[in-house]
Amino acid sequence: MSLAHAHSAIRGRFLDIQAVVKQAAEIPEQLRYIEDGLLITQDGKVKWFGAWEHGQAVLQALQRDLELDPVTQNQTALSVDHYPDQLIIPGFIDTHIHYPQTEMIGAYGEQLLEWLNTYTFPTEMQFEDKDYADKIAAFFVQELLKNGTTTALVFCSVHPQSVDALFEAAEQQQMRLIAGKVLMDRHAPDALCDTAESAYHDSKALIEKWHGKGRNLYAITPRFAPTSTAAQLTQAGKLKAEYPDVYVHTHLSENHNEIAWVKSLFPEQKNYLDVYHHFGLTGSRSVFAHCVHLEEQEWQCLHDTDSAIAFCPSSNLFLGSGLFPLKKTWEKQVKVGLGTDIGAGTAFSQLDSLNQAYKVQQLQGDKLSAYEALYLATLGGAKALDLDDRLGNFNIGKEADFVVLNLKATALQSLRQARAKNIEDALFALMMMGDDRNIQATYVFGTQVYVNTSNPQ
Repeated sequence: MSLAHAHSAIRGRFLDIQAVVKQAAEIPEQLRYIEDGLLITQDGKVKWFGAWEHGQAVLQALQRDLELDPVTQNQTALSVDHYPDQLIIPGFIDTHIHYPQTEMIGAYGEQLLEWLNTYTFPTEMQFEDKDYADKIAAFFVQELLKNGTTTALVFCSVHPQSVDALFEAAEQQQMRLIAGKVLMDRHAPDALCDTAESAYHDSKALIEKWHGKGRNLYAITPRFAPTSTAAQLTQAGKLKAEYPDVYVHTHLSENHNEIAWVKSLFPEQKNYLDVYHHFGLTGSRSVFAHCVHLEEQEWQCLHDTDSAIAFCPSSNLFLGSGLFPLKKTWEKQVKVGLGTDIGAGTAFSQLDSLNQAYKVQQLQGDKLSAYEALYLATLGGAKALDLDDRLGNFNIGKEADFVVLNLKATALQSLRQARAKNIEDALFALMMMGDDRNIQATYVFGTQVYVNTSNPQ
């Protein structure tokens, strides 16, 4: 790759959070807003970041160092993508989403367990067909990018080919995805069940094939405790012990009936989380979706094991599961990220997720500030995925994944933004009113991979 292709330069308004914090009150101290800034990337990572007035000299020096064009012997110009009226933030991070459920989003009328049997399982059976999996994976990845999501932790189906399809699609965009084959050996249709042994061997082969290849990472993925026997969870724990740097991704305490079912299936364990903990599935790269109805012992176990929660407000509201106590994650010092949970969640947009999250907190007498929301969807999500050393802000050396936001994509938004008192107010209004129309462009690994052609820059 020539230097001309290895570098990119972006100018505009930038907003990020410089460091992981332990309390929401600390976020404003780490906020970094540059009214006219410059971001220079090299080989997909942040090489330089700061104010335009200082960056011009850096840019000029870089230009002088660029190699000569082999044909014309002229210096290759490094163009600057300039977004004077937009807002550039780190790419959104989705900590829980199901790509096989893309086609069944917005399915009517059920709560969790009935919803799985009525809609989810029949849809996931189609992923036995690799061509079908390829088609949905390509659509799914493009939909993420269209919504400014640059990293996601993803459920595939029980079929190994569904994992291949997703990683192949992500690889074409140099996108950082974490994904895995579902483990499920009971309480599901025969066509969707594996066995304890086949789940182990299939997952092991997929780990060897995909984990750490490019930007792909693998997650051991039991659907949830009721659909795995103790024998299968034992094999999942064996995999985790053999590959300690892979992820664990599953569901926890989403629905009251689900929790009662787990207690009946695993009476020897203290609580729902203790099932996973008993089999060695908690830890710094373990992410548990929902956690709406946790017991105090479970909160303590999440903290002690450095496990993370994926907060999925759209899904929790759609399935009537309950209101997640986000404030408690700060009190208990438990890592948390934001998830769309497609297809129980009803939008790929993390702006929509933040809209729903704000309302979930309001219903509990709490508030979610614009800056805390930004943290949750970017650096906080990176922390939840144990990737805050690589993702989540514009610090030098981090992977250059970011999104360009048009704050005035509709007439109503334009009217509201004209009254914005400051950047915090502008950001909050965007989060309450925004969707995929506000995504002007998405950059992955320093390269523009999506541009909204309906919104002129």
